[in-house]
Amino acid sequence: MKIDNDEKKNKFTEKDIIFDKNNVIGSGAFGEVYIGRIKSTKEDVAVKKVFQDKRYKNRELSIMKELNHPNIISLKGYYYTKAPNHKNDEFFLNVIMDYVPKTLSNLISYNRNNKSKFPDIIIKLLSYQMIKGIGYLHSLGICHRDIKPQNILIDPSDFSLKICDFGCAKHLVKGEPNLTYICSRFFRPPELIMGGKDYREYSTQVDVWSIGCVIAEMCLNRPLFPGKTSEEQMTEIMKILGTPTKEQLESINNGKNNKIFENLPKKPWADVFKNKNDDPLYIDLISKLIAYEPDSRLAPYKALCHPYFDDLRGDNVILPNGKSLPPHLFKFKKCEIEFDKDSIEFLQI
Repeated sequence: MKIDNDEKKNKFTEKDIIFDKNNVIGSGAFGEVYIGRIKSTKEDVAVKKVFQDKRYKNRELSIMKELNHPNIISLKGYYYTKAPNHKNDEFFLNVIMDYVPKTLSNLISYNRNNKSKFPDIIIKLLSYQMIKGIGYLHSLGICHRDIKPQNILIDPSDFSLKICDFGCAKHLVKGEPNLTYICSRFFRPPELIMGGKDYREYSTQVDVWSIGCVIAEMCLNRPLFPGKTSEEQMTEIMKILGTPTKEQLESINNGKNNKIFENLPKKPWADVFKNKNDDPLYIDLISKLIAYEPDSRLAPYKALCHPYFDDLRGDNVILPNGKSLPPHLFKFKKCEIEFDKDSIEFLQI
């Protein structure tokens, strides 16, 4: 098995981790995630096990090595184990990450089943952290491409939040086409829906649409756009945003205007959230995140400047459980400041 210089520096081996293979906390086409424990430190970790041909680099691992942010899951290390058939170059990659006990999906399901809801300050805090995490990724040129409640990890003790699962993430290069059949359907923006299974150019603003859908779901306790197929997904979007205009259609269909849709009127956002969230600032934020034209959606750090988040910027803000806000909320890294200096000057209170 060939090991490059970077892998030689990796401090973990299979013997360093204890985990119960029956303690699966996530599974899918990518592989499985287990709860493990580092022997030397007794620290609980999540271990993601995926099949890996050693002749090729794992893009998720490569991207995770670049990341260091309080709202992004941390890579602690990784190691390889042999696949059952023991063929040359066929191994499992085991990625060791922070263990965070809950997903946003878990908490939304709890609220739905118990007919309860998040306090307004918690929705603001979680939304702020999601947007901040995405802003950091975008400052590095990385698009997550699969933002959804299942990929948002939350520690219920202080409501600190981390974005996880970079299996679909990619550095987007201007002028280069990318796969459009990406992103889970309920959170897929119209420019990806219109792309079918094609390759075309799009921007990191696809994540902003997805974040808007997740923030909406926190209030509704259900998906905002629950289409069963791509065609139904577009119809669900039009039921709220209305049928796209000629200009809007061109902006989401690579400059083409060759699609005919049923003529549906726009539904007021206040009606969408009636009896769920009547805060006009919340409704205004949602309307600026979920928009047809990618360039008209609020960029992440400009979204954090929205007055909806002013309650987080007050003195001595206390959460319902009596705890203070996470200390990192208004601290920013150099790459973030360089990416949007004007917005972050406003945010550094």
